[in-house]
Amino acid sequence: MQRPVTAEIPDAPGTYLFRDRDGRVIYVGKAKSLRKRVVGYFGRDLHPRTQAMVDAADAVEWIVTPSEVEALMLEYSLIKQHRPRFNVRLRDDKSYPYLAITRSDEWPRARVMRGKKRRGTEYFGPYAHTYAIRKTLDLLLRTFPVRTCSDTMFRRQAAQGRPCLLYHIEKCAGPCVGEVTREEYARMVDGLAAFLRGETEAVTEELRDRMTAAAERLEFEQAARYRDRLADIERALERQEVVTDRPEDFDLIAVAGDDLETAVQALFVRRGRVVGRWGTIVDRVEEMSTGELVGAVLRERYGEERPPREVLVAELPPDPDTWAGWLTERRGSRVSVRVPRRGSKRRLLETATANAREEFARHRLRRQSDHNARARALRSLQDVLGLPEAPLRIEAFDISTLQGTNTVASMVVMEDGLPRRSEYRRFRIRTVAGQDDFAAMEEVLRRRFEAYLRDRDAPAETRRRFAYPPSLVVIDGGAGQLGRAVSVLDGFGLDIPVIGLAKRMEEVYLPDRPEPLRIPRDAEALYLLQRIRDEAHRFAVAYHRTLRSKRMIDSILDDVPGVGPARKRALLRRFGSLRRLREADPEELAEVVPARVAQDLYAALHG
Repeated sequence: MQRPVTAEIPDAPGTYLFRDRDGRVIYVGKAKSLRKRVVGYFGRDLHPRTQAMVDAADAVEWIVTPSEVEALMLEYSLIKQHRPRFNVRLRDDKSYPYLAITRSDEWPRARVMRGKKRRGTEYFGPYAHTYAIRKTLDLLLRTFPVRTCSDTMFRRQAAQGRPCLLYHIEKCAGPCVGEVTREEYARMVDGLAAFLRGETEAVTEELRDRMTAAAERLEFEQAARYRDRLADIERALERQEVVTDRPEDFDLIAVAGDDLETAVQALFVRRGRVVGRWGTIVDRVEEMSTGELVGAVLRERYGEERPPREVLVAELPPDPDTWAGWLTERRGSRVSVRVPRRGSKRRLLETATANAREEFARHRLRRQSDHNARARALRSLQDVLGLPEAPLRIEAFDISTLQGTNTVASMVVMEDGLPRRSEYRRFRIRTVAGQDDFAAMEEVLRRRFEAYLRDRDAPAETRRRFAYPPSLVVIDGGAGQLGRAVSVLDGFGLDIPVIGLAKRMEEVYLPDRPEPLRIPRDAEALYLLQRIRDEAHRFAVAYHRTLRSKRMIDSILDDVPGVGPARKRALLRRFGSLRRLREADPEELAEVVPARVAQDLYAALHG
């Protein structure tokens, strides 16, 4: 990479990006002075990982910002958008459970949720174990009997006019049958949310007042109910560990690891009690101090989460005032970042650090064998196929059809020996009539690499993920499919290794080689190829089944009087598959279409 002219680099705060020869962003950083930071990458005695990044880069560009805080905000946005390979990554081996309240529903529901957060839902946690949160919720439902049933069950009970078992055991207020007013139900939901936020004193005091008042009115049965609910609340409180003498709110972040990977453990304390835990493993793909690593964790953790008033860390990041300013802007009020030096918070940090060390030791034992196995498999595949370098990105293609109908194709991606499911793609074959797997494979490859060439030549800021070529293309099939693949790549002038893997005898077909290659059955290279080929087959078959089910639904719905395009779309949105349509009773169908049409549809589905 050519070194930029020093005088052309602004001496101002901002964000800088390194790109490789394909225009892909491989590193994003921020700086108080862009000139000093960028020039530093072209000096001597760079750390080996920093030198590897500079060697892989082909160009560097920068964006000036009015302040360091805005540079930090822009850095977070760019890292989230591009996912650069040389930036620190927080890798979660699991999706932590949250206790969520669906505020956007007409009658909000309490449930355990994982994965991406949804708008209109209030989240509490995360928690380390699902069983812990379910037990806590079960204890709280007697005091705050909000619904936990699915929307389908809620509508079914409403249509039947009778509540489910949870109502009879006093763990649901019965909103489905009008047993509770909207105002009273809203108070229950707010009370549950307040308790989960750590505002427990007000809840317990209110229950004690109600119990006392009921006893004074000689309503002893009602007083006993309040007594039992108070006991449930106290048992739920016992499940939340008390860590401070005062009702304080803060997050605590501890780290432990080595120069390659680091375990992060976070505790979320509200009103002096631990209400959530979170942990992850960080790939230290860039050279950084512990303080810089803490800054990266803060950036990832609070990029979308609202921080508390205080964040306690193992070591302050560089420019702590900048980080505090960014967190303050995220929260909307002042946030402090500090290292606890003494007292209960210091002891809590030491405990969390010990937990991080234990998690890191367990992770290292697990990952050592996994990482070594993947590296051996990639090296084995490189040697067997005679590739110039290890195939770090493999793309596999498969065709699925049934007697020439609904022909589809799949593309699955494996990077560093691991599936990259976010980059899987599926195709509906457009130009091939009947069953012709060769022509279908040719169409899919042409569409994929036309997109690659189009995006490769586009401006860097508009490129998509598939603007980058694979290291190896795997075709599910023998010499015929391979020949079509080679002709497509030759037509585009692309020099990309491609092979065919036939299911019979697991033979590998190579271009310009008359006889197939038979890899030993116990070779890790063959195992890797089988994995990606089988994954491509699974993905293609799943898509084919979806289309086939939709086609069957269309054929049935087209014969039902009163079901036009709009109602067909509504039924598909509600039920999604033929199996779920057949499982629905006429009352459920009548929630989407008129009752008379629902009866005709039910008869057609079971005719």
